[in-house]
Amino acid sequence: MTTQNTNAKHEVGNIPAAPDGSFKRPASTFRDVIERGGRFEPERDRYHLYVSYACPWATRALIARKLKGLEDVISVTKVSPHMDEVGWAFASVQPYPGAEKDPLYGYDHVKDLYLKADPDYTGSAILWDKKDETIVNNESSEIIRILNTGFNELLPAEKAAVDLYPEELRSDIDPLNDLIYAGINNGVYRAGFATSQDAYERAVYEVFDALDKVEELLKGKDYLVGDRLTEADVRLFVTIVRFDPVYHGHYKCNFRTIRHGYPAIDLWLRKIYWTVDAFKSTTNFDHIKEFYYWSQIKINPTRVVPVGPVPHIRPL
Repeated sequence: MTTQNTNAKHEVGNIPAAPDGSFKRPASTFRDVIERGGRFEPERDRYHLYVSYACPWATRALIARKLKGLEDVISVTKVSPHMDEVGWAFASVQPYPGAEKDPLYGYDHVKDLYLKADPDYTGSAILWDKKDETIVNNESSEIIRILNTGFNELLPAEKAAVDLYPEELRSDIDPLNDLIYAGINNGVYRAGFATSQDAYERAVYEVFDALDKVEELLKGKDYLVGDRLTEADVRLFVTIVRFDPVYHGHYKCNFRTIRHGYPAIDLWLRKIYWTVDAFKSTTNFDHIKEFYYWSQIKINPTRVVPVGPVPHIRPL
């Protein structure tokens, strides 16, 4: 699996860029797993997810948690979409409907958790061990695989049988994940955070080249791989559901919208959103738009949040 740094900070006014103006995503640091016989054993109510409804990387962990029926096994706290100069904030300092206070330590920022685990590091969404009081993992592509298999022994048979990364489909899922991550998941950020025209144009053309390829893959299909829901669908969904409300305008990915330019992707998106509760219930458009337009002031210094698109996602 290609290592993908999918929990980098989106600090207010601080967007990491290379000298050529291209966006460079920092690496994730905590990369442990949960397994029987390891440092982190699968246990009920030992682990806690800190997430943002706004963040696509964090949301795919929320989706996997719901699909696997882990709500009573792993607790969760949602931060505010108002990221301040310290970083991801809890409702204690940045109140917002749906945001929560830190239930474990009463901290004001996610950064405080990172400092508790490692004084030399900071970041965003994390899988926290309440027993050892440290971070297990902050790489969401790995967290969703931990959730996929790490707690099966604690689940009823029908939920343990849910497999988002089936062995027989991995040779198809892995290269598709690479395409989606580079061209779409991270591609929109490379376009939106570019600080030079050349860097932006390189990125935005790659975004739509990848979307064109996925459009062809999804023609006449309900899922990306095989005839079943897999992690490839989860990983694509979190970017596509944000595309028209945020990335099209805010990140200047404006060749086409999904709803008017990609009929196969749009239908796939609407079917999953409206028929699988794990996707709909973890998508909060208010948090999504508020975070991007309010917190990323280098891109949107007025902090005006657009009303549209109307609707945020079309009905089936």
